[in-house]
Amino acid sequence: MTNLDITLLRSFIAVARAGSIRAAADRVGRTQSAVSLQMKRLEEIAGERLFHRTGSGVTLTVSGERLMAGAERVLSAHDDTLASIRTGGLQGAISFGCPDDYLTAFFPDLLRRYGRDNPDVEIEIVCAPTVELRPLLQRRHIDLALVSLPVSAPREEIFRREPFVWIASTPDPELLEAPYLPLALSGPETLDHRLAKSVLEAAGRPYRITHASNGLAGLLAIARSGLAVSVVTKAAVPPDLFIVEEGLPALPEIGMSIAYASTRPAPVVRAFGEFISTSLQGPDM
Repeated sequence: MTNLDITLLRSFIAVARAGSIRAAADRVGRTQSAVSLQMKRLEEIAGERLFHRTGSGVTLTVSGERLMAGAERVLSAHDDTLASIRTGGLQGAISFGCPDDYLTAFFPDLLRRYGRDNPDVEIEIVCAPTVELRPLLQRRHIDLALVSLPVSAPREEIFRREPFVWIASTPDPELLEAPYLPLALSGPETLDHRLAKSVLEAAGRPYRITHASNGLAGLLAIARSGLAVSVVTKAAVPPDLFIVEEGLPALPEIGMSIAYASTRPAPVVRAFGEFISTSLQGPDM
C-alpha cells in the first residue's frame, strides 16, 4: 500500500499556493532542487501529473486540484492531532493577507506581542486591498486575511467597525472651494472608492478623481502634497495629516472580519485569526 508523506504534502501545498517552486522552497526552508525532487516523488506516488510547468512558475492540473483539497484535509487533521498532544506552544507557518491601512495602524504592536508569545510560528504577510485578497483566499495562496465588509454584512461576521475619513494637508483645505473637489482614491472596485463617490453624489457635491493609488503610502503622499483630498480609515491617519470634518459629507463606517481559505483551518491559522479578532474587537461588538 502506498502512503502519502506529510512532508511531501506540506511542500506540495506551499508550491501550489506560491505558484513557484523557488518561492515555496523559501517558505518551507529547503533548497529549490530539494522541493523539485519532492514534487517529482509525489507525482510518482500519485501516478499523475500534478503541475503544469510554465515559464513563470507552476499551476495545478486537474489531478493537482483534487490532491490539494485532500492534502489540506489531511494536514489539518494531522496538525489538530499533534496540537492536542503537545504541551508546548504553537508551531507552523502562516500566510496572512491584510490591507495596508490595517497593517500600518494595528500590526506593529500585534505582531510584536504575537511573536513574543509564539516564537515558533512563522508569519508571511501579503499586503493588498480586500478585493485582491479574496481571490488569493479562494486559490488558497494565503491561509487567512483581515478583510473589509460593508456594515450591512451579517453582524456575526464583523468584529470591529472602523470609520472612513477625509484627509488633507490642512484641516480646512482651499481645495474645498474648488468647483470640483479633487480626490485621491483607491481603485474603483474598493469600498473606500465606492463609498466616497456615493456620499458625494448623494450630497450633490461635484468632484473629480484626479489621483489614484491602491496603496496607503500613495494616498497619504497625495494628501501631503495638497493636490487632493484622500479617503482612509481613521486608524490609519498619520499625525502630520488632518481629518477634514467640515465642508464634506460624513463617510460611513466599514466592518472588519477574518476570512479563511479553508473551512477547517489548521490550529495555528485558527489561533492567529482568533488572536487578531480578540485583540482588535471593538467595544460595541
